[in-house]
Amino acid sequence: MSNLLNQSSYVEGIYAPVSDELTASDLRVVGEIPADLHGVFAQNSPNAALPPIGFPHWFDGDGMVHALHLDGGEATYRNRYVQTAKLAADRAAGRQLRPGILMPFDPADATPEPDTANTDLVWHGGDLLALHYLGGEPHRLDPVTLETRGIQTWGGALDCGVAAHPKVCPQTGEMMFIDFGFREAPWLRYGVVDAAGKLVHRLDVDIPQPTFMHDIAITTHHTVFLDLPMTWDQGALAAGKRRIRFNKETPSRFGVVARRGTQVQWFETPACYAYHTINAWEEQDAAGNTVVHMTGCRIDDPIPSTPHATEPTVPRLTFLRLAPFLWKWTFNLGTGAVTSEQLDDVATEFPRMNDRHLGTRTRYSWNPRIGPAPTLVFDGLIKYDDQGPTIAHGYGDAVGGEAVFAPRPGATAEDDGWMLVYVHDGDGSELRILDAATMDLAARIELPQRIPFGFHAAWVPGQELRA
Repeated sequence: MSNLLNQSSYVEGIYAPVSDELTASDLRVVGEIPADLHGVFAQNSPNAALPPIGFPHWFDGDGMVHALHLDGGEATYRNRYVQTAKLAADRAAGRQLRPGILMPFDPADATPEPDTANTDLVWHGGDLLALHYLGGEPHRLDPVTLETRGIQTWGGALDCGVAAHPKVCPQTGEMMFIDFGFREAPWLRYGVVDAAGKLVHRLDVDIPQPTFMHDIAITTHHTVFLDLPMTWDQGALAAGKRRIRFNKETPSRFGVVARRGTQVQWFETPACYAYHTINAWEEQDAAGNTVVHMTGCRIDDPIPSTPHATEPTVPRLTFLRLAPFLWKWTFNLGTGAVTSEQLDDVATEFPRMNDRHLGTRTRYSWNPRIGPAPTLVFDGLIKYDDQGPTIAHGYGDAVGGEAVFAPRPGATAEDDGWMLVYVHDGDGSELRILDAATMDLAARIELPQRIPFGFHAAWVPGQELRA
């Protein structure tokens, strides 16, 4: 794996951008693509279109989506830039106009952080939405051609940004989202868009200070907010520098609100951070109280306190320490009690599940395993089973991205389908198709070019492409 990690910055090695936007169908397949695997697997990746100003960070690059359209045992690869206003302005100027997050900036500049739409992909309402981790405009993509169709405003009703990781309810088709800010209140904004594309609920949530929120969770009736004590250093921002702070003395707060409600019930735990949830569901206890359970990947402290040489196998992203573990939280809405427990001692991140069961009690999740490297890499994929043993698929000398579950058409079992993941070695990239139940390798599809190590991915079922 060492030959993959020889970059001196986040535009080299596994992060190096690619310049060509391709369409390719004559792809080499090892094994056999399942005949009934029909749909689009797409991943968002930072991909700087122009040379950065100063030292870049992984989070800075322009959004580029890499997708494989699978149909009848055949595969077509496409990659396209998300056509953001930031990308258009940079190209018109012939250079990057704004520095990245590691570089000084003008604190008097009140314009928002550049929206690169480089982080997440969410399928909702016939659009593949490309989203930015700091919030911004939801960019509408055609799921097959990857053409940018414009900005989704839901009929002009959207009055805030949309951060990464909205949740789409498989029962109702509703999409729950948040937006958060650091410059002015309200620090947390929440919305619900129905299956027909109407913004049906908006709530400004009163929280004490701006915090760095990245994900939410949903049950069949509730949404869970994660108000955790990691935020931008306000003094550093005033001086034109971006610095993350984590306050170990401030409790973490988890807020539970009815899906279209206005009253948030808050639960406190000792300070921690979580980038990504897996799932949440609700049950009734013996006294008739509603109890919300939530799983995700928890980090005790995301900010390094020692030199990297003292723990070289724990990866870092410049100012962040990545040591997350599978965790479960339980919130009793009747008694106000909260408990939590660690479920495994292997570091994992970017967890996924079968999204057809999102918000209900589930048995499985598939978590990329963090490898012992200086920076973030995933060296395998773990299938967790809360009723049985874990199963792992290793990538050998390669590294992989986020894996997404593609259900078998007509399947009823929760793990009846495939896990799809882009895997990269020193020379190129491929899609691996794994049997989600056994984690056996079904096929490998070699891609016509290397894909930069990216962020989040989505599966668009074939029957919805035809709708």
